[in-house]
Amino acid sequence: MKHLIVGLGNPGLEYKETRHNIGFKTLDALAGASNVVFTPSRLVDVAEVKHKGRTLILIKPTTFMNLSGKAVNYWLQQEKIPLERMLVITDDLALPFGKIRIRAKGSHGGHNGLRNIEEVLGTQAFARMRFGVGNDFHPGQQVQYVLSEWNSDELSAIAERLTIAKDAILSFSSAGLPRTMSDFNNR
Repeated sequence: MKHLIVGLGNPGLEYKETRHNIGFKTLDALAGASNVVFTPSRLVDVAEVKHKGRTLILIKPTTFMNLSGKAVNYWLQQEKIPLERMLVITDDLALPFGKIRIRAKGSHGGHNGLRNIEEVLGTQAFARMRFGVGNDFHPGQQVQYVLSEWNSDELSAIAERLTIAKDAILSFSSAGLPRTMSDFNNR
């Protein structure tokens, strides 16, 4: 059984360690722990992880955040994966740093990557994991904040938070969404 795991972020070294790229960073942690590497493919960098008889297709769209929907739609169709077996990982300003919240569906909440996926797919009915990046910025400065790099306190704590997010992805593929939400939300 295949699952599509989408990490949102922006391609390029200048974005690699920014808050907005936590989706990419989460998938990098999962790939690293699974001893697989990403390879360039159509509209994405892709890796494949096997877990408890499941195949997780990990994609990091190379289309930039605001155009993520095109890559997501292509890979859903290419791999013949139903929406209920897709999980999108994204940053969230409304959550404290490192907290994760998993939902079966919902609004984009102003997140342009989620907004574009919803527009292209024509639905909000897909699972998403929001990874809290905090909101330590002045009014009107959210773009600069999410495109800035982690501070030293965040960097010292991020490995542990990424392990929890990685475990939640594996749980989503093997135990299902309701169980994963129960076990991991707000951890």
